[in-house]
Amino acid sequence: MKLLAAYSVGVIFGLGISLSGMANPAKVINFFDIAGAWDPSLAFVMGGAVLITFLGYRWVFTRARPVLEATFQLPGKSHVDRLLASGAVIFGIGWGLAGFCPGGALPVVGTGQPDVLMFATALIAGIVLTRLVMSAVSSNAGSLKTDKFKQETKES
Repeated sequence: MKLLAAYSVGVIFGLGISLSGMANPAKVINFFDIAGAWDPSLAFVMGGAVLITFLGYRWVFTRARPVLEATFQLPGKSHVDRLLASGAVIFGIGWGLAGFCPGGALPVVGTGQPDVLMFATALIAGIVLTRLVMSAVSSNAGSLKTDKFKQETKES
């Protein structure tokens, strides 16, 4: 049942992206070209998505639990930190340069267009690279804390 629900949501999302024209990178790039051939239609698509999401969350959270899960799975963090802000900036730059948002590009991968495949490959490589770097940084931070603790206990 979960797989069918996920598939259905994916199909609806893919159709929405395709029908709204958001799978077309030229349309997305024109949205960011305020001084040139500006196309404001992306703002209406985003506004509609935000409105539906807002209403959907209000409705869903009136339930004690989700339909297909035991509990709601919400992020633990509720504040904006350096990692979130830098990720948002990188996301925005990539979106503006490529004309693809990951959510909008993934439904188009099935077309086999070389630019979409190149974008998806770069997206996956970026995710893998970020995880490797974050893992290295957190293990370095852990070893630094351990070294500091060992030094403090020696001095005591």
